Amino acid sequence: MQSVCVLCVCTCVSVLLHSAISQPPTESDTYTECTDGYHWDPQTEHCKDINECETIPDACKGEMKCFNHYGGYLCLPRSASVIPAPEPAIIPTEPFNPCPLGYRQQGDSCIDIDECERDEHDCQPSQQCINTLGAFTCQCPDGYRKVGTECIDIDECRYRYCQHRCVNVPGSFSCQCEPGFQLAGNNRSCIDVNECDMGAPCSQRCYNTYGTFHCRCDQGYEVGPDGFACNDIDECSYSSYLCQYQCVNEPGKFSCECPEGYQLLGTRLCQDINECETGEHQCSETQTCVNIHGRYQCVDTNRCQDPYIQVSENRCVCPVTKPACRELPFSIVHRYMSITSERSVPSDIFQIQATSVSRGAYNTFRIRSGDDNSDFYIRQINNISAMLVLARAVSGPREYTLDLEMVSVNPLLSYQGSYQSSSALRLSIYVGPYTF
Repeated sequence: MQSVCVLCVCTCVSVLLHSAISQPPTESDTYTECTDGYHWDPQTEHCKDINECETIPDACKGEMKCFNHYGGYLCLPRSASVIPAPEPAIIPTEPFNPCPLGYRQQGDSCIDIDECERDEHDCQPSQQCINTLGAFTCQCPDGYRKVGTECIDIDECRYRYCQHRCVNVPGSFSCQCEPGFQLAGNNRSCIDVNECDMGAPCSQRCYNTYGTFHCRCDQGYEVGPDGFACNDIDECSYSSYLCQYQCVNEPGKFSCECPEGYQLLGTRLCQDINECETGEHQCSETQTCVNIHGRYQCVDTNRCQDPYIQVSENRCVCPVTKPACRELPFSIVHRYMSITSERSVPSDIFQIQATSVSRGAYNTFRIRSGDDNSDFYIRQINNISAMLVLARAVSGPREYTLDLEMVSVNPLLSYQGSYQSSSALRLSIYVGPYTF
């Protein structure tokens, strides 16, 4: 039994030796395979990130932009702002650590490694490293969100933070207001700007409105093409009826003027000045002042011409005892009147009235002289009166001297025939230079 056991042991050893000798050589510890998104770099003997944005044709479609990051890539809008992450540092191989990842041995215990303090993290320079038990986290700055290892700008404008306009900027945003508004204290709301209190360029009056302002002008002015200046309105150019005679434009207003010999009646009408009443005439003591339109006339107090003699201030008589008086009117009464130019026709201008009439007399009226152009005619009203009528429109200044005669026929005063007598009214008519 003893010999058998020895043989068995030898046999076992021989088998083991044969087995050890026949085992192939062990493989090298060098690791050459990498995870997706990385490739082996034989120079550094580490896995290196693949830049898919360069190796994949048209990695992002449409208006999207390709952003590479470790182990992959992102397709983001072209307006997105990305803080790129630096290449990860190659951490040299450390000696065996029996503690879990993120811890180190201290005596018989494992304590947390503060990767942030030891600068053993892979946070980007713009990120903040925050230590945790057994690990660390990378926190993006305000206004960014973390996608993978990248910090992507947050478009705050998508959330409508602003009342009018929102402008996104990397890591933040700003609110802007429409013209005529300004940001309120909260930097988001917009309040109206009172341009009138801020020196709006209105030359006269400024009225603030919501979001803008308007310039207004005083009476007599109008806003110019630039919307700010006030230009004088030439009222005289708008109408020829503002003034009866002449319109004079002034800054912001207008005034009316009258010709010499007239004065303003109200603001636009012209009234003749009666120089005979105001004492502004230069007639002598032997003359009588006769007021006419726009001026005055000095006439002799005694206007009786031979064979007539003066019997009163304005009445002349031709005595029947004088042979020269037989074919002339018995009496002549002087009268004066003034009319305006371009008077509408026919127009009644003067009434003739007999002062005394004999019983049974028949009276007729006529223009004896002075109407060479037939500008007038007589319209008899009744047996003792008649009307002088202007037949045609006349322009002044002009003067007429008409002898208006009343012929009386009285059959009762003569047995051999009718008795006829006449008297005249010498009417001086002055036509003024204007229609007023």
